[in-house]
Amino acid sequence: MNPETKTCQNCKQPFVIEPDDFRFYETIKVPPPTFCPDCRLQRRLVWRNDRALYKRSCGKCRKSMLSVYDAESPLAVYCRDCWWSDAWDPMTSGREYDLNATFFEQFGRLAKEVPVLNLLNGGNMVNSEYCNYVSNCKNCYLALAGRDNENVLYTNRCSFSKDSVDIYMGDKLELCYENVQCERSYKLCFSQLCENCSDSMFLHDCRNCQNCFGCVGLRNKQYYIFNKPYTKGEYEKLLQDMGVGSYRNLAQLRNRFLDIYRGAVHKYAYMLNTSRSTGDNLLNVKNCQSCFDITGSDSENCKYVHYAIVGVKDSYDSYGMPRAERVYETIAIGFESNENSDYYFSYFIKNSARVYYSYNCMTCHDVFGCVGLRNKQYCILNKQYAKEAYEQLVPKIVKHMNDAPYVDTVERVYRYGEFFPGVFSPFAYNETIAQEYFPMTEAQAVERGYRWKEAKKRDYRVTLQSQEIPDQIQDTTEDILGRIIGCEHAGKCSEQCTEAFKIIPSELEFYRRMNLPVPHLCPNCRHYGRLKRRNPLRLWHRQCMCDNAVYRNTAVHSHQGHCPSEFKTPYAPDRPEIVYCESCYNAEIV
Repeated sequence: MNPETKTCQNCKQPFVIEPDDFRFYETIKVPPPTFCPDCRLQRRLVWRNDRALYKRSCGKCRKSMLSVYDAESPLAVYCRDCWWSDAWDPMTSGREYDLNATFFEQFGRLAKEVPVLNLLNGGNMVNSEYCNYVSNCKNCYLALAGRDNENVLYTNRCSFSKDSVDIYMGDKLELCYENVQCERSYKLCFSQLCENCSDSMFLHDCRNCQNCFGCVGLRNKQYYIFNKPYTKGEYEKLLQDMGVGSYRNLAQLRNRFLDIYRGAVHKYAYMLNTSRSTGDNLLNVKNCQSCFDITGSDSENCKYVHYAIVGVKDSYDSYGMPRAERVYETIAIGFESNENSDYYFSYFIKNSARVYYSYNCMTCHDVFGCVGLRNKQYCILNKQYAKEAYEQLVPKIVKHMNDAPYVDTVERVYRYGEFFPGVFSPFAYNETIAQEYFPMTEAQAVERGYRWKEAKKRDYRVTLQSQEIPDQIQDTTEDILGRIIGCEHAGKCSEQCTEAFKIIPSELEFYRRMNLPVPHLCPNCRHYGRLKRRNPLRLWHRQCMCDNAVYRNTAVHSHQGHCPSEFKTPYAPDRPEIVYCESCYNAEIV
């Protein structure tokens, strides 16, 4: 079997399907994709709204609640208690399969009728109403996509952490602030790709470091400033003189740190204990290709998988899942059970098996085109069938999907094997995380067949401009808690800016405890700022830059002249970083 080059239906660019890919598609009995990997990811992300949250009433009990669905949404949106109650039955929306309509049209009508959860949270949530895609959290606020947190605020993909604020991808953190992809750290601020670090600021790619400031690529160090060693007394005096509690001083120090960052060497990708794998931010994986953010263990034989936690095997094209096998074209599936397997073309499915083209189903098996089911099996479009009847009807539906495909407004064709068309998503493009990873303007989104949500006129009056915020936290009084602060971006960015924001009591307490100034940007703009610090979810083929000219090596390397090593890297060729292969990087860093 040879590789084949296809043309993507969506972006019209060529992409390659490898022999191993064909074998995977044959194993799970699906046709090869017609969208390229990037467009497949974008198509899935249009179904996930993490942070566009709205006030509305429960469609059942009428109590006020927070929801990922705007009050203007035609969907019936229930609070958690009502949705999980026996006061309604999703099977009442069940219907016969209609050969006179496409499958996706029938699914779309069903999805508009069955009530949905206001927020996509797990259990054991205590005083954490303003959170989404989380579980086992206490006293958390705008913590999105994580688990087992306490007193964390404005985080995304943060787990097993406490007393931390403004984190993107963190694990086992305490008293941490403005970090990206850090773990097992204490009192670490403004840092990225660090592990086991404490009492430090502005670190990048550091391990087991304490009392360090503005450093890159350190291992087992203490009392370093801008990669230079000092005595304990010298370090403390210099840190005091730098005035790190000042907002203006921190901005200047950040620029000095960026000079250190740009002059350092960087490993071609962040991968630890991996074999036969490509991608970025991978830990303990085997044979995972073009994968990103798999940070647990025991994951293997995957491709185009993003944001997986532990035990993901034999899966392609999925975003957001722990412990699952044989998964293809899904988003936000898996969770808690050890028996998750065979999920295809589905969204937000928990503790289930053999699920096809379904949405928001819990503890089900053998369901096709279903919405909102719990503890069901052998169902199609929410209608119950006997096992034999189900197994006879599913192949007929698959054939019908191929014979009478859905064609969207821009002539993209959806047969069996394609994820849901974006037009059936309950969210507008700019409400979803697709806008975070594949940003588009309104005109671009509409041209490509996506909906766009117009910004609403906000009913507020700014009582404190960002430039009026005290420079240091000790000069910030309690009355800031009642002020409406104007975001420095003033809604002129494309980052879901809320234009104004408030400081909550636990947040102010944190800043005081950490001697940190109050931020000048709203939570959404701060989140987008952290996103810009991470590498993109793409790979480029490059050669190691080690030649003793761009960067003067400090150690003897195994090659003469320019290093011949080649690799796939998330660092685009036009980026300023000095990118080394693993061997050359280890010679300089480890």
